[in-house]
Order: sequence, then structure tokens, then C-alpha cells
Amino acid sequence: MMFRSLRIFNYRTWFVGALISNVGAWMQATALSWITLTELTDQDATAVGVTMALQFGPQLLLVPISGLVADRFPKRNVLLVTQSTLGVLSLALGVLALSGVLELWMVWTFAALFGSTQAFDNPARQAFVSEIVGQDQISNAVALNSASFHGARLVGPAVAGLSIALLGAGPVFLLNAFTFIAMIVALLRLRRHELQPAPRGARGLGDIVQGMRYVGRRHDIVVVMVMAFTLGTFGLNFPIFISTMTVEFGADADTFGLLSSAMAIGSVSGALLAARSERPRWTLVIGGLGAFAIACAILAWVPNLWLFAAGLALAGFTAQLFMTNANSTVQLSTAPEMRGRVMALYSAVFLGGTPIGAPIVGWVADAYGPRWAIMVAVATALVAFTIGAAWWTRQRRADRMTRTGTLRLMGTTEELQTTKS
Repeated sequence: MMFRSLRIFNYRTWFVGALISNVGAWMQATALSWITLTELTDQDATAVGVTMALQFGPQLLLVPISGLVADRFPKRNVLLVTQSTLGVLSLALGVLALSGVLELWMVWTFAALFGSTQAFDNPARQAFVSEIVGQDQISNAVALNSASFHGARLVGPAVAGLSIALLGAGPVFLLNAFTFIAMIVALLRLRRHELQPAPRGARGLGDIVQGMRYVGRRHDIVVVMVMAFTLGTFGLNFPIFISTMTVEFGADADTFGLLSSAMAIGSVSGALLAARSERPRWTLVIGGLGAFAIACAILAWVPNLWLFAAGLALAGFTAQLFMTNANSTVQLSTAPEMRGRVMALYSAVFLGGTPIGAPIVGWVADAYGPRWAIMVAVATALVAFTIGAAWWTRQRRADRMTRTGTLRLMGTTEELQTTKS
């Protein structure tokens, strides 16, 4: 059943709060990218890349501490702190924007503060899902979380684009600040006696190294993380792709928001398809990457805005097949007491490469045009696909050899027993 996790009261409560908060998050992300490109700079895509880098860079730098916090302290308490902090930051950013004093360096400062807070929020939030629904429903809950996140993308960017065009960016930031109230209320309403907390797996700094060693011994998780890092660094810089292509087609902020929503249509479809499966599948992890490369190759050379919107929906669908199945694969294959540290590392490699990739992709867009920036995504998706396909092929061959050897051993044993009898 596609929506089976919603039968659980705690998950329904969490889902509604997250959906409202995600709408605000997408509104803010749209506003940040647009004002950086068109109001605070003269269509400088590199500056948009720097904004993205500052938001995601702390994910990589703080991964040892953030993973330790997620495993050491109750995740619900961690989330109450991080969500409250993000709300206050959005409120302050909105006040500065409304007062007319907002400058580029301020946006970059807030981007770094948002990123630092999200470095602690992401691993705790992802690992907390298993405590809400239990081990059996992780795959479905992760997929529905993705559907919620990208479903919010249908509304958030479009509302942000219209709001920016009519009122400016300040009200967008203020509205996002108030959406965090929904997430805080949801966390407070959870039935704590129905939660299934994971064993406390971290007590001190020495456990950071233990978490990294655990991942190092798990080749399957390492391969997923390598693919996620490769794709996340250069392939998923869609705020740059969409904003620069919007300018390329001569459109405005409202169109920018609608294009972001168009991509969300595909992303939601991909997440719901993943939700139908009982468990994540390697074929979708790897196949999703190959299909994403094809979708982006089409996207880079479409001749008009409407085909670009359709291409974004296809790119969102294929990217989501990879992201949802990869996330579920890592969570399900990780010991519960290690999940916070492993998910912190996964978030770091998936998002933490953005400080490297986003400025480079922005520079390519400035120097050679946005279409060639999208081709960077094509190339890196193909690299990630090749890495995953090579490992999967070798793994399947090894499994077949193991099964063949076992059958031969069983056959030899039976012959010996027959001879003796």
C-alpha cells in the first residue's frame, strides 16, 4: 500500500508538520536564489553558486559533530532546537529584506548560518523517521517524506515567484519563519510512548571514528555514498540551472517559481513510485542515475520554455528514483545505534560537495552559458552511473559464484554420503 505509514498517528502528525514547513523552505530557497541573481548582483550565476555552497558546506565540515549529536541525544529534542533556530534566522532575514538594507554579504552570512543549523537538523530528522514508524516501514516513510518535500515544491516556488513579483522577497522570508511553527507543534504533539527510540550508540568523540570505520567496512554503503557525492556535487545544482535558463528565455521571477514547481511534479511522481515498493531496489538506484543523465541531456538543448518545463519534470522524476532508493538503502542496511552518524555522513557527502560544485557550475554558466552548465550534470551523472553499475555487476557475479560453489559443495557431500552408504 502506497500510503501505509500514514496509518500511524505519529507519522501523520509528523507528515503534516513537515509538509507545511517544506512549503516555506522552498519559498525561501527560491527567493534567495532569485534576489542573488537579479537584485544583489548583475545576473551573476557564480554568486548563486556561492550562496548554495555556503548553505551546504557546513554539512560536510560539521559531519563528525552532527552525527555524534544525532546518536547521543534524543532526536526529538535536537529537532526542536534546530527547527526553532531556523525559524528565528528566517525571521531576521525577512526583517532585513523588508527594511531595504539587505546586501549580498548578509545573504551569504545567513546562508552559512542556515547551513550550520541544517547540518545538525538533517541527520537527526532522517534517523528520527525510523523511531516514528519502526524498522518495517522505513522504506515507505522515507519515500513519503520525499513526496512531501517535493510536493511542497509544487506550491512553494510558485507562491514565492508571485510574491517576489508583487511584494518583494521580505514577505517570503517572514512567511517561511512562521511555517516552522507547524513543525514545532507536530514534534510536541507526538505520542512519546509510541516512539521506538534507537539504542544510544554514541557517548563521546571516540565514537565519531567508530562511525566512520563502520561505513568503511560496508562496501555497499560506500558505493551509494560515492554515487551520491558525485551526483550531488555537480548534478543537482538546479537553482543555478533554472534561474539562469529563466533569464536565458527572457522570463521573470514568477516564471522562475513555476519552473521550479514543474520539476516538483516529476519528483513527487518518483517518490510515490518508490513508496509502492516494500524495500528499495538497486536497479532503481543505478537505473535512476542513467535515466537522469538522459533527461538532463534533453533538458540542456530544448528550444523553448515549455519543453524546458517538461524536461524539468522528467529530470525530477529520474533524480528522485535515485535519491529515495539510495536513502532507504543506507537507512535499512545500517545498525540502529549507528544510524545517526551514518546518516550525517550520507547527508555530508550528498550535500557537502555543493561548495565545490555549485561555484564551478555557476562559473560554467557565466562563461559558456547555462546549457553547458547542465551538460556538466550529464557528465557527472554518467560517472556516478558507471561506478554503481560496475560495482553491482561485480557483486552479482560474486554472488553467483558463491551460490554455484555452495551447490557444488552440497552435491559433493551428497555423493560422499551415497558412497559411504
